Amino acid sequence: MTIVRADSKRRVVLPSAEAGDVFDVEDRGGGRLLLVRLQKPKAGTEHPSREECLRRVRISPLTPTMPWEELRKLTREP
Repeated sequence: MTIVRADSKRRVVLPSAEAGDVFDVEDRGGGRLLLVRLQKPKAGTEHPSREECLRRVRISPLTPTMPWEELRKLTREP
């Protein structure tokens, strides 16, 4: 069991962590914390271009099927 101590800035150095690692911190109560290392994105993974994003928005099935005025009538109090 490895024991580490937090410094004045509340930082803890983990022996198996590498620079840039990201962890999910879960408070288990009773002074227990669970750290889960999150996976890094695969190398070479690129973000979609602006044109590709706009194309995806246009074909998205999440567009409303009713006019805004009708939606406002349904969601506003009289």
